[in-house]
Amino acid sequence: MTENINPEKTPPVTPDVPAGYDQPEAAAPSYQAPPSYDAPASFEPPAATSYQQPAEPQAPAYPEASAQPGYQQGYPQQNVQQGYQQAYQQPAYGMAGVGEQKSKVVAGILGILLGSLGIHNFYLGKTKIALIQLLVSVISLGFLAPFMGIWGLVEGILILVGHESYRTDAKGVPLKD
Repeated sequence: MTENINPEKTPPVTPDVPAGYDQPEAAAPSYQAPPSYDAPASFEPPAATSYQQPAEPQAPAYPEASAQPGYQQGYPQQNVQQGYQQAYQQPAYGMAGVGEQKSKVVAGILGILLGSLGIHNFYLGKTKIALIQLLVSVISLGFLAPFMGIWGLVEGILILVGHESYRTDAKGVPLKD
């Protein structure tokens, strides 16, 4: 009784085909084509319209301040002046010592002792001449420092004597005695 009574239910076993591949192929799934959209027969761009500015400027549509509960329209102001006026002048930040006088004696002694480096001119705020004196002394490796020293000595004496050119600092503030 080795024969199969119902041969249609069990498929025949073949030794060369792996398991699962001996099944008959299922029908391929059928895909529907996407619907076609037909373009209009003729395309006409919209007619050009001319845009014009309104004759009167329109006010923006902001809600009224009184429409918000809890807020006031504003406080009435009295004695309002047009423009900005300040009763006193306040110096700018970092400029507190603008009117401070520098000492004539300190500037003269710096000119006599350290004139070759231009320290007295740095003290007086004359940075351009001070940098020239300093750079000539340093870049020349000291060879021209004696000439810068003579220049500084002469300036120091002129500061102490009160020569016209050396009575004020770089900002025009007179030197104090």
